[in-house]
Amino acid sequence: SVPIAKQLASIKALRKGSDLEKAFATAALVYNNYADPESKLSKSETKSLLQSQFWQFIQGQENKPKYQEIISSLDEESENKINFEDFMILLVSLTLMSDLLQEIKNVKTTK
Repeated sequence: SVPIAKQLASIKALRKGSDLEKAFATAALVYNNYADPESKLSKSETKSLLQSQFWQFIQGQENKPKYQEIISSLDEESENKINFEDFMILLVSLTLMSDLLQEIKNVKTTK
């Protein structure tokens, strides 16, 4: 498997891309590396991806009802798979409830 950083560097349009563009491209590459040939993830694969690639955002969220609701929906036995759009909505939802988000907001920038 080719490292994400190398995959990202191979995208010509992003060589002068902004940090935000590179962040979204990275999310898309991570998703694509986990997805099946139809560009979808099973719910169990999604849960595994979150635990391995999004741990800092979900750490400490286990007792929050909304987090439990999201994760329990991934535990359901279902043929439903998650497409990239649903995956991004999931990432944003988990980010918004994350304790890490508050820490990020508190970071001081110098000019």
